[in-house]
Amino acid sequence: MEALIPVINKLQDVFNTVGADIIQLPQIAVVGTQSSGKSSVLESLVGRDLLPRGTGVVTRRPLILQLVHVDPGDVRKSDDSGREGEEWGKFLHTKNTIYTDFDDIRQEIENETERVSGNNKGISDEPIHLKIFSPHVVNLTLVDLPGITKVPVGDQPKDIEIQIRELILKHISNPNSIILAVTAANTDMATSEALKVAREVDPDGRRTLAVVTKLDLMDAGTDAMDVLMGRVIPVKLGLIGVVNRSQLDINNKKSVADAIRDEHAFLQKKYPSLATRNGTKYLARTLNRLLMHHIRDCLPELKTRINVLAAQYQSLLSSYGEPVEDQSATLLQLITKFAAEYCNTIEGTAKYIETAELCGGARICYIFHETFGRTLESVDPLGGLNTIDILTAIRNATGPRPSLFVPEVSFELLVKKQVKRLEEPSLRCVELVHEEMQRIIQHCSNYSTQELQRFPKLHEAIVEVVTSLLRKRLPITNEMVHNLVAIELAYINTKHPDFADACGVMNNNIEEQRRNRMRELPTAVPREKSALSTDLQSILLCSYYHTTRICEPRASAPTAGPQGEQDGTGNWRGMLKKGEEAPGSGPGSPLKGVVNLLDVPVPVARKLSSREQRDCEVIERLIKSYFLIVRKNIQDSVPKAVMHFLVNHVKDSLQSELVGQLYKSGLLNDLLTESEDMAQRRKEAADMLQALQKASQVIAEIRETHLW
Repeated sequence: MEALIPVINKLQDVFNTVGADIIQLPQIAVVGTQSSGKSSVLESLVGRDLLPRGTGVVTRRPLILQLVHVDPGDVRKSDDSGREGEEWGKFLHTKNTIYTDFDDIRQEIENETERVSGNNKGISDEPIHLKIFSPHVVNLTLVDLPGITKVPVGDQPKDIEIQIRELILKHISNPNSIILAVTAANTDMATSEALKVAREVDPDGRRTLAVVTKLDLMDAGTDAMDVLMGRVIPVKLGLIGVVNRSQLDINNKKSVADAIRDEHAFLQKKYPSLATRNGTKYLARTLNRLLMHHIRDCLPELKTRINVLAAQYQSLLSSYGEPVEDQSATLLQLITKFAAEYCNTIEGTAKYIETAELCGGARICYIFHETFGRTLESVDPLGGLNTIDILTAIRNATGPRPSLFVPEVSFELLVKKQVKRLEEPSLRCVELVHEEMQRIIQHCSNYSTQELQRFPKLHEAIVEVVTSLLRKRLPITNEMVHNLVAIELAYINTKHPDFADACGVMNNNIEEQRRNRMRELPTAVPREKSALSTDLQSILLCSYYHTTRICEPRASAPTAGPQGEQDGTGNWRGMLKKGEEAPGSGPGSPLKGVVNLLDVPVPVARKLSSREQRDCEVIERLIKSYFLIVRKNIQDSVPKAVMHFLVNHVKDSLQSELVGQLYKSGLLNDLLTESEDMAQRRKEAADMLQALQKASQVIAEIRETHLW
């Protein structure tokens, strides 16, 4: 059991070297109001005057005091001046300097306090570590904390009470600490600030020990019997009364040994029944016993905690990487690894697979078959075309000559206009794939090659090279996609097998419609008259169809009725006869009767004739059939062109491009310069890992027999 406290002291020394408090070690925290006698209790435990004394705030920084028991026969240590002593002290901040004069220790505590906290009564949470070796002490680890105060004095900040309270709570909140609550006997225990603060973090009182000081200063006629018996405020670990030296005794240089003898005499006289369970010696033995048992209970969890932290820091140190020794090999390795991860991300074989969203090759596949495919399917083959546009294109294609058949040139003009609409979504597909290739760079930097974070300049250079390569391939890919559309526009292949099949089906439908119309002709009409009427109607429709505007002249004439038929104006003979009799139609007629065709009012809308409807339907069906063929070709060829000219080319040439641009002797030092804080973080992680490994060895040295 006695070996446990030195083990904790060793662990404390190990972690103090790295300045970390990630491990909550078992210790005793001394809490009390200002001038309640905390420092005097500690001096009584040490048996020497070593702490600054005075009025007001004296303890302004936490003092971690380690008491180490040494055998009287051990070799005595000597200080720098060669003086020897059986008791000596060492500070952590002065390294291996040994102090045998306790006045020097007190002065060093004052100097170190003023160095950090200043000389204006301010406080600091940075602790002072002091180790005392003596044959007159028991193994203990105590923390002397600033006294609880309410009102700022001197140059203290207005929130001094809050600062001290937070500092105390920081130390006593440690579940592995024992709280030593110091209260003066000449105050009411019910108003004890130390017990109040202890109750906040230890409501059950399982790790709180109360110390009652100044038993000799109580009012005449009163005693602390009820308090020491636990009748006023019960504390599970007990209450121990002590008698400290007064300020007069300190001024008269009264030794601690004499004070302990006087304390024993006082207790025997005033509290004879409680004398054996009170006093400084009993307090020291009790603290030693409590601390040993507390360490025994905390040790298994402490060992587990150290092993877990060691594994975490080992992983952290591995992520920081080793210091660069061979720059050429390191650079080539990083470039190769980045290029491999980039290609693996596209292929879908990367080590780190994104689960939140599509990435890499999966995203490119989605762009090809979902985004681009659906966009093309949403393009209407006849979008932007109406019947008037089609009829106008047919007439413009015939020129001044009337035509009896639908001109083929009009079909080519209209279908090219529709095919041209496929170019924009195709170029947008190239742009989306290019953006995804850019995103893969960031993905590889964040997830796959964490080593690049060590070298920010190398990371920037790699990003610049890959971006430049993608930027270089973008216009080439766009040009190829543009050519794919231009190829479809260059030659309208009406002999395409799919198009020929569609035309055959359409011709059969038209022939069927013609036969149906022939069956609907009246049977009473003589064949000659019927044929003549049909021919004349065709002639009139053709001549009318190719007028300057698509309109119906008869729509502006009065409706032909019986009177019109009598006048000869209801049929073609009447029209011709009326034309012959029109004034001014003869060779020698004056010009005043001439009608200007541009002045004739023409209605905008009219009903299409059966031939016009048939021609429009033919053109629309042909355009739709051929457009679907071209769209199918574009939907298949554009992804192939993007993969060949952009994706696969970048995959194949990425590593050679990176090596050619970056693997140069003049760039090695610049590219492999680590970030400013990386070396510092690696050093801190290495030191912490070393401390944890050493702490694990210290705990492993404890034999099971020591625990019980």
